[in-house]
Amino acid sequence: QVQLVESGGGLVQAGGSLRLSCAASGSTFSINDAGWYRQAPGKQREFVAAITRGGNTNYADSVKGRFTVSRDNAKNTVYLQMNSLKPEDTAVYYCNALVLMRGYEYDYWGQGTQVTVSS
Repeated sequence: QVQLVESGGGLVQAGGSLRLSCAASGSTFSINDAGWYRQAPGKQREFVAAITRGGNTNYADSVKGRFTVSRDNAKNTVYLQMNSLKPEDTAVYYCNALVLMRGYEYDYWGQGTQVTVSS
């Protein structure tokens, strides 16, 4: 079994920065593609950013130029650097990872971390 644990959320003023981390732990595994999603109150969960094992990235238009997704494969950790934060970035942020374990790929989600941006 694999667990994804997010950290780094919090309260920040508009224009500020936060760095989210998503650490995977468990039995023998490796992370293939990984990504970040967010869900604001009353809204559906939406895509934020993704990164392949090789480091190719993709971003939602709303965060391009402000957010950067990265990963450390040796630490099985994925990061989301968020700069120039806006009140509309307020949401619970979830980490998602496709985990390769014993020859099979599994889809895992973290528990979420709250990001609140005040105006």
